Amino acid sequence: MKIVVADANLAPLRAHLEEAFPTGSQVSWPDPLDPAAVAEAVVGAEVLVSGSCPAEVGAAGNALRLVHAAGAGVDGIDVAALPTGTVVANTFHHEDSIAEHVVAATILLRRGFLTQDAALRRDEWASPAYDAGVPWRDSLGAATIGFVGFGHIGARTWDRFRAFGARGVAVTRRGDVDAAARGLEWSGTTDDLGTLLDRADVVVVSAPLTPETTGLIGVAELARMKRSAILVNVGRGPLVEEKALYEALRDGDIAGAAIDVWYGYPATGATAAPSELPFRDLPTVLMTPHSSGLTRQTFMGRAADIAANVRRLAAGEQLVNVVATA
Repeated sequence: MKIVVADANLAPLRAHLEEAFPTGSQVSWPDPLDPAAVAEAVVGAEVLVSGSCPAEVGAAGNALRLVHAAGAGVDGIDVAALPTGTVVANTFHHEDSIAEHVVAATILLRRGFLTQDAALRRDEWASPAYDAGVPWRDSLGAATIGFVGFGHIGARTWDRFRAFGARGVAVTRRGDVDAAARGLEWSGTTDDLGTLLDRADVVVVSAPLTPETTGLIGVAELARMKRSAILVNVGRGPLVEEKALYEALRDGDIAGAAIDVWYGYPATGATAAPSELPFRDLPTVLMTPHSSGLTRQTFMGRAADIAANVRRLAAGEQLVNVVATA
């Protein structure tokens, strides 16, 4: 079986992945950033492992039977350009790592560790034990966590927060979350977003980005949040209006934000401004480069899923995590 792997995130696991493919597989690793190289490599291949398959690559892959993304997103795969019958599949395994990020970011911001670290580097002890003007901070056990979106990421994150004794509320588009079964105080639809924002000490945004959810949280929504509340966005940047979020943070209308998903990304290389606005100048913002789900464990799980599906293909068995068929 000829297999092409064009995903830079899997390169550190090359030996592990190749060992898990069917015996005798011919595996090539073209530069994922060079579509011409990928198109050349995919000629005659039965499997392409990549979250990107533009029309020219799909057209070159005349023998493709499976295109497998090494993640959840398949929007970079041009299904219409693939040979008829080609299956498109994805994989996840990022929910544990993202949940860890959300809890860690929440603790850093709610407990004021970012500002305490900056102060101590100036020899200032920003603690109520040394400075009566510094306020006491609240633990997670005192918090209500509001989930905007409650899929596998939200649910796994809530499991972690529950261990700290926090309370939880959630809204989703369909409103189909069983609050009692999940240990939440209540759940509703996005029509109930305002009520969630009124109550939550931490707002975790992990909803999918669609035309309907773009700008879901804007000026009016941020104004409903408590001034002591923080926002953690691990969904997509445009779920929260960029200018509205910056101004709310700048003006102290909310206490802080952990932003892992942004409004600008590198077109090539590893350098680009994440926003046209100076979030970097705000001391109450934790900025990370869309890295909340990026751990070795995430990609070990994804590699295992991909290899297992390729083995199923070779054995003529039913594939799993299928999202489309050409």
